[in-house]
Order: sequence, then structure tokens, then C-alpha cells
Amino acid sequence: MTAAAFAKLRKRIATGFVAFVSALAISVSPASAAPLIRDAEIEATLREYATPLWQAANIRPEDVHIYIVNDNSLNAFVAGGQNIFVHTGLIMAARNPNEIIGVLAHETGHISGGHLARSREAQQQAMAPMLISIGLGVLAIAAGAPQAGAALIGGSQGFAMGNYVRYTQVQESAADQAAATLLEDSGQSGRGLISFFNNNLRQYEFQQRRMPPYLMTHPFSSDRVEALRQRVEAAPHRDAEDSAENLQRFRFMQAKLVGFIQSQGQTLAKYPLSDTSAPARYARAVAYYRVSQLDQARAELDRLIAEDPRNPYFQELYGQILFENGRAAESVPYHRRSVELAPREPLLLINLARALDTAQGRAGTDEAIALLQQAIDIEPDNAYAWRELATARDLRGEEALAQLASAEQNFSMGDYGAALSFAERARRTLPHNTPSFQRASDIVTFAGEEMRERAQQRGGRS
Repeated sequence: MTAAAFAKLRKRIATGFVAFVSALAISVSPASAAPLIRDAEIEATLREYATPLWQAANIRPEDVHIYIVNDNSLNAFVAGGQNIFVHTGLIMAARNPNEIIGVLAHETGHISGGHLARSREAQQQAMAPMLISIGLGVLAIAAGAPQAGAALIGGSQGFAMGNYVRYTQVQESAADQAAATLLEDSGQSGRGLISFFNNNLRQYEFQQRRMPPYLMTHPFSSDRVEALRQRVEAAPHRDAEDSAENLQRFRFMQAKLVGFIQSQGQTLAKYPLSDTSAPARYARAVAYYRVSQLDQARAELDRLIAEDPRNPYFQELYGQILFENGRAAESVPYHRRSVELAPREPLLLINLARALDTAQGRAGTDEAIALLQQAIDIEPDNAYAWRELATARDLRGEEALAQLASAEQNFSMGDYGAALSFAERARRTLPHNTPSFQRASDIVTFAGEEMRERAQQRGGRS
């Protein structure tokens, strides 16, 4: 085998290893395969649960983002830095807030341990035995043992994956131990993490033990439980209970997800009419709304609001029901009340702005633009807010600013071609030496550079 052929073979197998690692990551963290959903109430609940953990880990809460993945698998993961993704299936499978908090503590352990930053280094280190195996295989072929050489080359990925999964298993164990520390330091019990493993993951261990060792990215659930149990049971806060507020948030969060994700029949089976608790009525209100049984939905919400008029999410849902059924003007007071009760919630600000634009047209745009700007100040990359701002600017006849908002929308979504097009059009009429003109120029520069880099990459691959 020539040096050139060996280099080509090495590159092909190395590429295969990286692809295999990527496939593993996707199987554990399938954000790309399932849609993200936004809900102000659920996001606020998860942040409320996680903030004491982040503070215990000396992580600034404002630096961490939580995303909800609409997927029924029991999964949560960290990706792209300090971004925690939680699957709806995990939220619905949990039996109490402490189980969800335990999972969030585990993911926070990954962040505080810098595990993502080290994963690429681990992949590179794992390639060393693979390349050695390739080299030995080439030597064996050259020495007249083609079958042995082929076996060594063919098994090279297995050697690499064996090293890599040992690293990920250590990461997972370290995150478990970090979670126990963070829970204790924040005055919470670690028992929820153990019970979640026992009730939801241990049942799959039989299948897990039949997997090839080089696919075992996580330790066995039983081993994880036993590694945690003694420490958790000896901790001073092992008997700490969930607060009444956390329990109430948990019940409403699960009820809302059931109403939105499951069918009306499934929702009514879980929350029958005989169940008069507030979470049950909340779930039924959502289920009725989804099948356009508006009178029943409003009746449930009327009672909930009468009992708790300061709950912003009851007001939000009522406004959403009215707005999506062509009654935008009626929805405005409910959306306005939700913003009064939760003034820092971007999604609620956007809802009110959209209702004002729809109900009042040009007359509502001044207030709508102010609301949308507040939302963008909190979430600068909120593409939905930028889209609504473009609509409001257009209603007010501000074509260039509407184009700039559309450029921002597409830039935040990664559609650099559309962002470049809108920004260039905005620059033609925006006054020079203004912040808006400068921002349009920045988008033209950044989006143009990104498109050129992508074109070069495509050219290099071809």
C-alpha cells in the first residue's frame, strides 16, 4: 500500500469514526430530530427549579438557557455550551419536582465540569489507538498477512470507540456526583435523582447489558444508583421535601403538557370530570380548546381565574383561546393582564403586541412596537419577536425598519441569505450614521462572510 493510499484510508476511517461519534451524540441528544416548543409557564417552572442549582455551582442563571423538546423519550442533555434541553417525555414521567430537579442537577454537573469542552479532546485522543491499529494493519498486509491486516483495520473504529465511551461513562458518573453535591449545597434531597433512575431507566438495563461495550456511553443504571445511594442517604438534607409552591408548579406543568400533547380522550382519562382539582381543570381547559369546544374551555378557565386571579398563565391561555378563534379585541385585556402579572416574560409581551396589531391595526402599533422591543431586549435572538416587529413596522409604513427587523429575524434563524437580502434593502433607505443603518451594515458583513465560508466549504468538499 502506497503512502498516498494509506493517507486516504486513514482519512476515510477517521471520518467514519467522527460520523459514528456524531450519530451517538444524536441518539442521546435528538434535538435536531424533534421540534422545540416554547411555553412561558413551563420554562419559568424549570428555571425556578434550576436556579438554586446554578447558584450553588457558581453559574450565572442568566447565562443558562433551557429549551423544551417535544419528544416523549426520557431525556435531557446539554448542548452548545450552557444550553439545557429537556424532553417533554421526561417531564411527564417524573413523579415529583425533586426528580426533575435531580435531572437538572445532573445536567448542571455537566456544565460546571466543562464536559462538552473536553469531548472534542476526548474524540481526538480516542483516534490514537485507531490510527495505530490502521498502521499495524498496513504493516501486516505488507508482510503478507492480508487477512490479519484487514481485521486490524476493520477493528480500528472499535478500538477508538472503546476509549471514547470510557470517557463518556466517566463524565456521566462525575455529573451524578456533582448533582449530589449541588442538591445538598442548595438544601435539597438527592433522593429524586435516585428514584428517577430506578423508576424510569433501570427497567431498560436488561436491554442495555446486551449492547456491545463500545456503544455503552452511560454506566449501567444500577451502578449509578448504588454509587449515589450511600452518599445521598448520609447527606443532611436527604429528607428535605418539595415545597408547596414547587409541587403546585409541577402539577400545573404536567397538566398543561398532557392537555396540549395528548388527545382529548387521553386527557379526560387522566383528568376525569370527577377530578375538580385546579390542575385537572387546567388540563381539561387546554384539551377543550384544542378541539374548539370553546364554551367548555372558557368555563374551566373562568373558575380557575376566579380562584386565582393573579396567575398570569391562566390569563395567557384565555387570551390565546380568544385570539386564535378570531376574537383579537376580546383577547387584549387578558393578554394585558398576563403582562401586568409577569412583566419580564418575552412570550407574554409578544402575545399582547400581536393581539394589539390584529385588533387595532395602525392604531395599536405604537404600543406593540414598545412591547416587542422589551421582548427583544430580554431575548435578542427571538425570531418570532423580530417577525412581529417587522409586521408592526410595516403597518406603520416604516418599510426600511420593517426590512431590518426581517433581516434580524432571518439572521437569528441562521438563514443568512435572506438576512443579507433584507439588510441590503434596508440600508438603501435608512439614514446613514444611525444605529439602524449600522446594524443593517453589520448584518450585511456578518451574513456575507458566513455565506462565503459556506460556499468555500462546499467547494472544498466537491
